[in-house]
Amino acid sequence: MSTPHPPAPSWPHCTHGADPATDPVGCHGIHVPGHTACLAHVADTHRDAYLAGLTPGASIDHRGTTFTDALLTALLDALRDPSTDNARLGDARFGSAIFEGDAGFGSATFEGVAGFGSATFKGGAWFGSATFEGDARFESATFKGHAGFESATFVTADQFGPLLCAGPLVLTGAMFGSPVTLSIAARRVECRRTRWSSTAEIRLRYATVDFAQAVFEYPLTIAAEPDPLVLNDGRPLAEDLFPSAYDPAVRVASLRGVDAAHLVLADLDLWECLFTGTVHLDQLRLEGACTFNTAPPAVHWRRWPPVRFTERRVLAEEHHWRASRPGAVPGWAPGTGRAAGPLQLAPVYRALRKGFEDGKHEPGAADFYYGEMEMRRRADDIPRSERGLLTAYWALSGYGLRASRALAWLGAAMVLTVMLLMAFGLAQDTPQQTATGTVPAGGGTVTFKIDQGDPQNPTGDRLTGERFEKALNVTLNSAVFRTSGQDLTTAGTYIEMTSRLTEPVLLGLAVLAIRNRVKR
Repeated sequence: MSTPHPPAPSWPHCTHGADPATDPVGCHGIHVPGHTACLAHVADTHRDAYLAGLTPGASIDHRGTTFTDALLTALLDALRDPSTDNARLGDARFGSAIFEGDAGFGSATFEGVAGFGSATFKGGAWFGSATFEGDARFESATFKGHAGFESATFVTADQFGPLLCAGPLVLTGAMFGSPVTLSIAARRVECRRTRWSSTAEIRLRYATVDFAQAVFEYPLTIAAEPDPLVLNDGRPLAEDLFPSAYDPAVRVASLRGVDAAHLVLADLDLWECLFTGTVHLDQLRLEGACTFNTAPPAVHWRRWPPVRFTERRVLAEEHHWRASRPGAVPGWAPGTGRAAGPLQLAPVYRALRKGFEDGKHEPGAADFYYGEMEMRRRADDIPRSERGLLTAYWALSGYGLRASRALAWLGAAMVLTVMLLMAFGLAQDTPQQTATGTVPAGGGTVTFKIDQGDPQNPTGDRLTGERFEKALNVTLNSAVFRTSGQDLTTAGTYIEMTSRLTEPVLLGLAVLAIRNRVKR
């Protein structure tokens, strides 16, 4: 139960005055509600009398007040509960207050409204292990340094912000017990091991956000705001702490250990996001323009043959793994610590692929399928025969996703077939038909047997236009399982059989790759 202020004595006016308009020096004390006296400038006995009259759970109103470290400490000491050794406040109104130094509200309990609207924290602000039993009003608050809410508990708060923080805003270990909307413009927001016991929406600007080991019991949305955050009265939040050239995009640093079944990400930069250890990743919803990292696009001449990576969406952890390997090509971004390997990354790619496929976004799932197959091929625990099969699948068509690669192999196979047919497969001349018969001695019916000579192997000039046309006709028909009816030598017959086996397969892989890129 909160306790109101005791009646203040009739103290003398502060020599600097309580009105900032008539205070050129600047009054840095606590203005006593209902009085023009200032505790920084009245006699110590008067200030001590005011603080001594406060009891734990009292409501205080110091809107527009400027606090020094010493005066804030003295105020909180006066509200300290002897049984817990922590400050306990009723309705605490610090709207438009200015905290000159570090503001420490650690382990404090706000039993009523915690009003810090439009407050300015010039140093660090610590609310670690604080409990907000009522509203936590930080609308338009400005933190010029670190803002720490580690292990804080928000029991019934339905709104946090919009606020501005030039340094990191740390919510690690915080708990939110009711539906809440967080609106934050900060350089970094750390939400590791946070617990959300109801629905929540987090709207961010400029921030890099870390949600490792966070627990979501209900749907939670993390979204990037393209425009300045809007206050309750409709005005945009002033972003004076951020230069105009600073990128307002929101980056996700980690989702490790998160159950993504209730998570929605909207318009976020996932270039450096760590997904290993995320469960139910196939149920993660990606809305808007969520961007992933990409493979290095340039050709690298580290050795022969040159290395070129086709552009595709790549997880940050694959970057870290490839960069950690001996002889890694430039362009792969190294990470810190031990990099996850193919065995850990293959399930991540598989879950993301399944999520895109369930959302009927087949082209978007293609890159994650490619990454899954790459990790399978690179894993150490697969049999050598399976690795060989996957390597052939990769080389011929990029796992059925690179039509250009399959068409290039098809073209090479057709050129080779044409050359071999011209050199060895086409007969020298078209064999002539001959008829042989036997006339019976006593007369009667003459029987004729019509036969055709065996094709003769070519000699002389074989690379002629006529032979090229015939070889091309045989090759084109082979690609679509047709026979040309052309006379071939024994070698030519085997060349045609091989062509009819390989070229339709390559053509089918090219068609499959195109289908996978345009399928809806």
